[in-house]
Amino acid sequence: MQWLRELTIVVPTRNEAENIGAFLDSLPPEVALIVVDKSTDGTPEIVRRRRPHHTTVLECNDSLTVARHKGALAARTRWLLFTDADVKFAPGYFAVLASRLDANARTALLFGPKLSADDYPGHYRRLAVVQRVLAALCIPAASGSNMLVTAEAFAAVGGFDAALTCNEDSELGWRIARAGFEWHCDPRLVAFATDHRRLRRGVLRKTLHTVFRCSLLYLGLIPRRWRGHDWGYWREPRTTLTSE
Repeated sequence: MQWLRELTIVVPTRNEAENIGAFLDSLPPEVALIVVDKSTDGTPEIVRRRRPHHTTVLECNDSLTVARHKGALAARTRWLLFTDADVKFAPGYFAVLASRLDANARTALLFGPKLSADDYPGHYRRLAVVQRVLAALCIPAASGSNMLVTAEAFAAVGGFDAALTCNEDSELGWRIARAGFEWHCDPRLVAFATDHRRLRRGVLRKTLHTVFRCSLLYLGLIPRRWRGHDWGYWREPRTTLTSE
């Protein structure tokens, strides 16, 4: 597809050796991919071996937000598709994307749902329903796992807020919408989650964290000095010590 030359996929990685294969297999081989890595498990070597062409691997020892931003700045295409290494795109995703962009060239932000490839399907379906409801209320609830942005819109709003360590994806979408750019939510653009570690720590805990924090961010109620706190989102699960 000719239009794929105008698309760059940007993905931050941190120790994704177990997930990266399924992710890479779901990409068209001709599309440009920028991997911004902070791994110690050989993830970048796997990427280079499995996808030697149209692939750039960068290093970034900062936050995931800064990694996304760095990858976007390195791209040289009109479209930027932000995603994560623990997803895989549904069959036909890029054909739907092409038809959608052909139908409306003015779109600056386009996103779809993240569903489950295996576990917790009900949780992801409920989130997808909420996403569509919010879109009907003119609130773009975009996810960094499945979010397409024009380079023009990205630059116009200043890209990701480096002060944020989570929810930076939704916050970027709100600023793009508030700047007057056209945006759409398309339920046919499905990415499947393949890793559910944070949900296993508690579905309710993660859901409440997302709803509460995003609500405060959207309403501008989080002081600037607190925006960098993730409120436990990236905390590693505790390990139980046992004696022999």
